[in-house]
Amino acid sequence: MLPELIEIIPLREPVTASVTVPGSKSVTNRALVLAALADGPRTLCGALWSEDTQVMVDALRTLGFSVSVENDASDPCNRTIVVEGLNGRIPNYGEEARPLELFVGNAGTAARFLAALVCLGTGVYRLHGVPRMHERPQGALFQALRDLGYRVDARDDRLPATIHGSGPNSGSCSVGIGQSSQFASALLLCAPTGGWRVSIADESADEAPYVSMTEQLIRTFPQSGERFQIEPDASGGSYFWAAGWLLGGPGSISVPHWPESGWQIDARFPNSLPLPERVSRRTDLGDSIMTAIVLAPFAERSTHFCDLGRLRLQECERVEALRMELSRCGASVKEEGDTLVVDPSPLHGAEIETYHDHRMAMCFSILALKTPGIKIKNPACVKKTFPGFYQKLNAAPPHGLGAVILDASSREPLTGRRLFAD
Repeated sequence: MLPELIEIIPLREPVTASVTVPGSKSVTNRALVLAALADGPRTLCGALWSEDTQVMVDALRTLGFSVSVENDASDPCNRTIVVEGLNGRIPNYGEEARPLELFVGNAGTAARFLAALVCLGTGVYRLHGVPRMHERPQGALFQALRDLGYRVDARDDRLPATIHGSGPNSGSCSVGIGQSSQFASALLLCAPTGGWRVSIADESADEAPYVSMTEQLIRTFPQSGERFQIEPDASGGSYFWAAGWLLGGPGSISVPHWPESGWQIDARFPNSLPLPERVSRRTDLGDSIMTAIVLAPFAERSTHFCDLGRLRLQECERVEALRMELSRCGASVKEEGDTLVVDPSPLHGAEIETYHDHRMAMCFSILALKTPGIKIKNPACVKKTFPGFYQKLNAAPPHGLGAVILDASSREPLTGRRLFAD
């Protein structure tokens, strides 16, 4: 079990490694919904098994679906998942006096996808999560569901929410994606079964690539019982491409089976190194822009990271968090609206607050491979999407980076199972 505070000792020389990463969370949770709505069993191979996807599997089981989970040889964080689809039927439901409770943690995909899915049921469902999830926006999705004829009771249009399912209900709705693509994706995943006609506003927003991913998955998902392969997570892979660039020298770090489908905008990350002068969350990178931001103190010139507004609405207020923690390490960072400007800067060690955000922990852990004295608080938060992340950092090359990771309090080296986040 990971301690509350760890220290990663910088690597003194380049590393040659080929590091596998788990399956994509975004693809896994979308595929789980499509499998549940299918007619008969669907097998998902290379599916991510992390906090967010476990939340979705637990919810599907609560709704009455049969879901089997087996280890996957491709990566210890992956699973082979078989879902018995019921052709749009949702077996379990609650009543107004006692809704069926669905806990979504801080999983935005699960919260939004389940909100649409339970509308296809014939009872009452209550979605709730951790306090941060109750702060995150839901209004655009809830209004679209109301426009389709469903009753959604939610104070200030946030979780917890009580949703009254009434089955397929042919209708039309429009939804914006400025705050989250997950609103549109939730509706699109359920639209064929629900008979919904969904139009999407502001398709030029920075979330549009994730909507495109959903549309392509719907088109390519098996119509019969074939196996569906989940591709590796590009945002998770960004940390290892970043480590290779940061460490420099003749060694190289790569991620095998790199996604080529075009579904994941973060598959572009390797082409963003060295960093250009301007990087947009809207047009260039998705969540991996956070990885690029922590690399920027080592760039040759100032780097402008723009269109970051979406980052403020995720697991934490990520724009502010990145500015504060990079500044804590000595970086020169200016926040100008939804833009961060990071100047080349000498860095020093610091205790990094992760704000219970998996990406904050992983980004600054990569920075620690170069900068002495960086300590990571609450490293176990990586369980949200990448439970084996620190095992990958610690494993000997060529399958890991060979980094020494210490319990910061006892100075004891951590290895093996003690580095797995659960």
